[in-house]
Amino acid sequence: MKENIRLLIVDDSKVMRDAIADMFSYGSNIQVVGQAANGEEAIEAIALHEPDVITLDVAMPVMDGITALKHIMIKSPIPTVMLSSLTLEGARVAFDALRYGAVDFIAKPSALQDTDLSEQEADIRSKIEYAAEVEVGAIKYIRSAHHNLVQDYSFENGKPEKVVTIGTAEGGYGALLKLIPHLNSDVPFSYLVAMYAIREHVDAFASYLNNISSIHVKRAAHDEVLRPGVVYLNSGLDYTTVHEQGDDYTLHVSPAPFASRKGAVDMLMFSAADVVRENCIGVVLSGSGIDGSEGLEEIVRMGGTAITQDQKTSLCKTMPTSAHDRATGSIYVADKDIATTLSSLHATVAAGTD
Repeated sequence: MKENIRLLIVDDSKVMRDAIADMFSYGSNIQVVGQAANGEEAIEAIALHEPDVITLDVAMPVMDGITALKHIMIKSPIPTVMLSSLTLEGARVAFDALRYGAVDFIAKPSALQDTDLSEQEADIRSKIEYAAEVEVGAIKYIRSAHHNLVQDYSFENGKPEKVVTIGTAEGGYGALLKLIPHLNSDVPFSYLVAMYAIREHVDAFASYLNNISSIHVKRAAHDEVLRPGVVYLNSGLDYTTVHEQGDDYTLHVSPAPFASRKGAVDMLMFSAADVVRENCIGVVLSGSGIDGSEGLEEIVRMGGTAITQDQKTSLCKTMPTSAHDRATGSIYVADKDIATTLSSLHATVAAGTD
């Protein structure tokens, strides 16, 4: 982590600005170099203070956070973490912000949340530290997919040619926004995603992705039959595993007994590798810790394919780096190129059967 991170706080509430600034008032590597009450002030403050990271409120007078973010990404891209109420509607706005170049979003600190203030402070601190490590070249507007958004269910009664397992934690929203909307609906793969976010946010994210993707995106359900052309999302607070039942693959979903240990990605990948074997593909995206490293190694051992997100495009590099080092033969791919890489794997299989 950087020794000294220059932070600009943007929020129309002085109480909120001061509350965030107080988190870093002593004994911190994060230095608050400026505050702004709206988007226009933020743009002026950037030139004056040259921050390393910005925390940016969404709803503000004069110029709102989304408009300000667009200006920032055009004029002087700086790692930006959005502040959101994280209601259902707030989550949708936060996902929009990620498409416009924000690197992550956090809930505004509040005594009304389920987590205590010390946990909220730790979350804010860690995301600012992660954002400070992001390379400016990786911050960019996520263009919408240009293919037809009419979802095709022509594979509804088939069995997937391959099962793609994807694991992510910190920074995963942005990586998945660059991946899932660009998946080719003509490729007969099933996609299983374990992401570390609370279940309500996973529900909101699945709905959001489904609206901007040509492939069907949904929350994974217990005993569901895997179908090609579908993305199944689930929270890392649950264990999602793949099982063979007759001619089909089915999902088992149950609460993780030790969710704080972050083992949901490994669990998913181990089960898929055991059942699908050489037709399993593992993808480890941005995140902290080592979850997914052993699972990706097992996928390779069973003859499958391993992909890790290129460090230069990762908000948090430790998960993909650890997985890449452990899974011999895994390949680094930039987040924006993973969907194309998966399509090429289908094309390779198709060519081999001609």
